Amino acid sequence: MTGHQRHATLSAGIFLAPALLLIAIFFFLPVLAALLLSFTDFDVYALGDLNRLRFVGFANYLQLLQSPLFWTALGNTLYFMLVGGPLSVAISLGAALLVNARLTRFSGFFRTAFFLPVVTTLVAVAVVWRYLYHPRHGLLNYGLSLLGIDPIDWLGDPDWAMPAIILMAVWKNFGFNMIIFIAGLQNIPPQLYEAARIDGANARRRFRHITLPLLGPTFLFVALMTMIGYFQVFAEPYVMTQGGPANRTLSVVLLMYEEGFRWWNMGYASATAFVLFALILVGTVLQLKLRGRESP
Repeated sequence: MTGHQRHATLSAGIFLAPALLLIAIFFFLPVLAALLLSFTDFDVYALGDLNRLRFVGFANYLQLLQSPLFWTALGNTLYFMLVGGPLSVAISLGAALLVNARLTRFSGFFRTAFFLPVVTTLVAVAVVWRYLYHPRHGLLNYGLSLLGIDPIDWLGDPDWAMPAIILMAVWKNFGFNMIIFIAGLQNIPPQLYEAARIDGANARRRFRHITLPLLGPTFLFVALMTMIGYFQVFAEPYVMTQGGPANRTLSVVLLMYEEGFRWWNMGYASATAFVLFALILVGTVLQLKLRGRESP
């Protein structure tokens, strides 16, 4: 290594040191502390007297895996992710194709309008959607009444509560993925579409044989980010239903929050967090492997 390279390396280290220090203090240390807590029975009593803190090994994990409430929360989370995730990706892609088609001079307006729910606070969104879902005065039930369909208790019926939350979450979040898809679409060389059009390929074939294959890396990124985000669903059920009715909208993160900050079972809550981390890691690795097999 030459003197110039050593000087550049030293300079880079000096500039990176403050950021790395902040990351270590506010990310790695809390993660390590949570991991250690997951092997203890740290609770509200240990806050007042650390002598009550005991090392319990994997007892929290065993208790968690034996808890019917955890499996209920995990099933709800998987339902939310497996239904809401693909729906969000599909709507995002459709919106991106429409906005990117430049069929109107107002494409910039529609792009902003579609993205606006992403930056809107969830509390404001929840107020609007709770009104839409109102069993007597909501606009959705009013529309159903015009079709001769009986009103639905969207947030009070165990069979409809989770679909209602999924619908709201998709509406609020699809704009983020739409922007990513637009960036991917704009990176596709237009000459490919021109050549395919000259060869007689219609719009459906151009989409199937050009757009979809070349959006592969974008699809992978969007799928991973959507899966990770939907696995961590918390705010929607917390604000809309508090996990009800009958725990049908209870998510893993909401369960972790309840155990940690309502009942102060911090060890149990930390174990829940790391089980969720393991599930997200497994899902990410599986998607990467599937993508690797599909790649030529």
